[in-house]
Amino acid sequence: MQNFIPSAKLNDKTSTASKLFLAAVVCLLAAFLAFATPTQAFALETAKCTAQPNAESGNDIMGATETRITWEVQLAENETPTSFSLTLPEGSSCTTDHAKLTMLTGADLMTRNDLDATWSVDGQTITAELSEPATAGAYYRVTVYDVFFPANGGSMSLVGHIGLSDGTVAEVSDIPAIEVVGVTIFEQISQSLKQQDWVQAWNSNKFCKLFLDPTIMVTSFPVVFWGFLQALAIVACAFPLAIPVGFILALMRMSKFAILRGIASTYVNVVRGTPLFLQIYIAFFGLPLAGIVIPSFPLGVMVMFFNSGAYLCEIFRAGIQSISKGQFEAARSLGMNGAQTMLFVIVPQTVRRVIPTMTSEFILLYKDTSLLAAVGVMEVVMYAKTIVAATGSITPYIVAAVFYLIITLPLAKVVGILETHLDDTDGGSGKKKRKSKDTRGAKSHSTVIPERLDQPAQGNKGITPEQQPSL
Repeated sequence: MQNFIPSAKLNDKTSTASKLFLAAVVCLLAAFLAFATPTQAFALETAKCTAQPNAESGNDIMGATETRITWEVQLAENETPTSFSLTLPEGSSCTTDHAKLTMLTGADLMTRNDLDATWSVDGQTITAELSEPATAGAYYRVTVYDVFFPANGGSMSLVGHIGLSDGTVAEVSDIPAIEVVGVTIFEQISQSLKQQDWVQAWNSNKFCKLFLDPTIMVTSFPVVFWGFLQALAIVACAFPLAIPVGFILALMRMSKFAILRGIASTYVNVVRGTPLFLQIYIAFFGLPLAGIVIPSFPLGVMVMFFNSGAYLCEIFRAGIQSISKGQFEAARSLGMNGAQTMLFVIVPQTVRRVIPTMTSEFILLYKDTSLLAAVGVMEVVMYAKTIVAATGSITPYIVAAVFYLIITLPLAKVVGILETHLDDTDGGSGKKKRKSKDTRGAKSHSTVIPERLDQPAQGNKGITPEQQPSL
């Protein structure tokens, strides 16, 4: 009974120990905060730093592109500034041109007072030295122009320093980072061109700036190039598929069966009699309404090769009908059936004759891919249209025209060469001309040598095929 401790006394001792423990925790926390709190009296949470968007569209900040930095900071009541400096990330550059130091006052910080300061740049650091100490505890804004961040972009962290009247320099390191988008070599070239005097003189002409702006032309090339590859991919898929479609339709149009002829004729007449633009709209807007959803690229390929197949049908049909009936009869006399005659005799000669026309159809098909831009397929015109909408310049369309000419001009030259070659060797009259000289050096008359004995020579009108010497 003597060792019994009343519950009231036990509760008092427990309460006292708890109070002592809480007091110790509070003291330790206060000591930690005292040592951890910076000696500078800046309200760092109010410091902010922004850069002016410099992309052609949107709010992106591009590297290696001129921009403007605005840094704002609030000083404490006992801090009188004598200088401000801002250090940019490594690889950045800036100038003192038009740089400003402004003190903002008033309840809404709308009263501005530009301060007299001497500006200097040392590497990546730009400094403003005040002619006399400014007002303590005010809100200040530092504006720097002609700033160029590194081309590779990234998160750009800046550091600010403020010199005080007591001789100390306070560091403001907790400045929000600026997110910079990296730029390509083409965009760097474009920015370099903007600084050239001849480019500025060229763009001073409204027509030249609107249609042939060098700075936009450089940046448009890599973008439109992807549309160029897309257009080539569409044609590379559509044209090989259109060839067998056209050949089968050509055979159907020449078939002895009226049903086959009717199907082929209807298809060819409908496709050739309606605009390709309308066919694209029907496919891209009509099929989804019918519950048939096909991705844009394969659907564009389908429309193109079905349209081209109708034209290739007429090309193949004309080529087959241009072959002399004697070729059919000769093949039959050798024991070939109709299929063998077509496969081994007629088709090789037909293909040889229609190659120039097929090349022309390829050129037309490549140019017709531009119509797919109306339904959102990303090809040459669509990429150019996107840049035009962002820049307001027609220059990207000129770049698109260049990409079309890269394909069409060489192929047009090839068509001319093939047609000339076929005219010289076959030409529809089956003749070849050559000139010779006699032993005395005098030029003789042109002699026409027919390639096939079943065709009379045009140059010897009095000689019939029966009068030709047998071989």
